Amino acid sequence: MIERQIVAQKKKEYQIQEMIAKNVKGSGYSHTKLQRTPLGEKIIIHAARPGLIVGRKGQNITKLTKKLKSGFDLENPQIEINEIENINLNAQVVAGKIAESLERFGTARFKGIMHKTMEEVMSAGALGIEIVISGKIPGSRAKSWRVYSGYLKKCGDIAITGVDKSKVKAVIKTGVVGVKVSIMPPDIKLPDRIQLLEEKQEIIEEIKEKEPVEEEEKPNAGEELKNKQGKEDKKIKAKKEPKKIVKKTTKKEPKKQVKKKD
Repeated sequence: MIERQIVAQKKKEYQIQEMIAKNVKGSGYSHTKLQRTPLGEKIIIHAARPGLIVGRKGQNITKLTKKLKSGFDLENPQIEINEIENINLNAQVVAGKIAESLERFGTARFKGIMHKTMEEVMSAGALGIEIVISGKIPGSRAKSWRVYSGYLKKCGDIAITGVDKSKVKAVIKTGVVGVKVSIMPPDIKLPDRIQLLEEKQEIIEEIKEKEPVEEEEKPNAGEELKNKQGKEDKKIKAKKEPKKIVKKTTKKEPKKQVKKKD
């Protein structure tokens, strides 16, 4: 019995989300959350343009509350609207934007729309993005066009829980076109990302103690004056005394007479 109640509750929540998505089309709708409170059920709508959901003097919200009361037997539904901070990092908003532009401009400019949205998402700080459009584009045969950029996980637990995925349908003249968007947000924690912490190196310097220098016995002030005066007197005497010129003389040796023999 408990399992059936849980399944019925989840089914009801899914139907409420689908109904809100249809009524709030064109306002950058992302997703809804349901919370049970003592006063009633609280419905939180996350959208890019909350002003369009509220409407003039709250007309759109009153219509939504009436539909929720009549369609799903909710006693006191309280609707709350939250604005999305970064539109380009939400896969549902990006996919809805591509679908709206395809419905407005047609399939002639679908490649330009894909590349432009990819550049906007990557410039917003996403690690990776993948856009897949499948349908009768541009001819009568169904094809799938894929555009991707950056780093995107395709398998593992992070591909299921970390990567933001969404699927949206665009109704055009040739038929229904499916738009699939996968975005890897910048604040995701990857298990294969390793961060090395730099250790602070402590430099220890040895401080050598200076040995005490034995002070030499300094002479008295009177002895110092006497030594200075003696040195000055010697300098003055050296200046006054004339330099002695010494001439070198060499003795001439007598010539030896050689007698000739007869």
